[in-house]
Amino acid sequence: MLIDEATITVIAGPGGSGHVAFYNGRGKPCGGDGGQGGHIYADIKPQLSSLYTYLERKEYKSDRGEDGGTFNCAGKDTAPLTLYFPSGTVLTDMETGEEIDLSLVQLPYLLCKGGHGGWGNSHFNLANNALFDRANDGRHGETRRFKVIMRLIADAGLIGFPNAGKSSLLNVLTAAHVRVADYPFTTLEPNLGVLYGNGGYTRVVLADIPGLIEGASEGKGLGHKFLKHIEKVSLLLHCISSESDDPLRDYTQIRAELGAYNPALLEKKELIVLTKSDLWTDPKKDEKRLLTSLKTVKGEKICVSIADDESLGELAQMVVEALKK
Repeated sequence: MLIDEATITVIAGPGGSGHVAFYNGRGKPCGGDGGQGGHIYADIKPQLSSLYTYLERKEYKSDRGEDGGTFNCAGKDTAPLTLYFPSGTVLTDMETGEEIDLSLVQLPYLLCKGGHGGWGNSHFNLANNALFDRANDGRHGETRRFKVIMRLIADAGLIGFPNAGKSSLLNVLTAAHVRVADYPFTTLEPNLGVLYGNGGYTRVVLADIPGLIEGASEGKGLGHKFLKHIEKVSLLLHCISSESDDPLRDYTQIRAELGAYNPALLEKKELIVLTKSDLWTDPKKDEKRLLTSLKTVKGEKICVSIADDESLGELAQMVVEALKK
């Protein structure tokens, strides 16, 4: 199961305490400072494919700094803690709203600073200072709470209403073996597959995105669980079932949901894929009807069937060429 969202609390370690000590009993103070508490960093590990680890464990703490010692010996700074995330991960601070896209920042990225170590009493060796037996506690480290989202890193995304044939298309184009059935929302999580074009020399990662319904931008159906994943893809394969009685209506509704969620999605490159052409009763008449209904829509269009290798090969080539532009 793909886990693509989690909430975690990150707590950097406190600094170590300063020490109280004296040379020759009650002579000159020589207490050392405490060490720095452990920082917490975020980094990418491409081998990871989900946020499952962060679903199981919600809180991450680094260690405190070492306490100071005698003879002005400072406590050791604590080694940092690094949290690893899949490619495409974005962390949002739930208090400030700050968004950290790990694909755009220098890694490893500092999430929380550890606390400074406290001063030992050697810092208070001043004339007429009656506080030689004074030392400071270490400061607390930073605490932050993050919403963690993994956005799919794919070249192209298959979008469309439930039962538009996206999963079946992904299966035949990439051998992804996605479960399919004749009811809405068969695909409950995004699925990935790899398409090889140009005789195997070009590698394209395709994502089958969960089906969309009217009102998804407001959270209906799979809502944002669908929409957040297409922000990273370069090309949209807009799938419309040949069984639709109004392809233009289907196309318009999907585009309206994209624009309501993020207007930038409407600027992505797009291919319109009319699926399930093997169900046509009169191929020439049905193809003309479908293409005529979409004549006002700009962009390339293709009719395909998972049972027609020629149409699938043509689609694969169109995808490769579109991504080159």
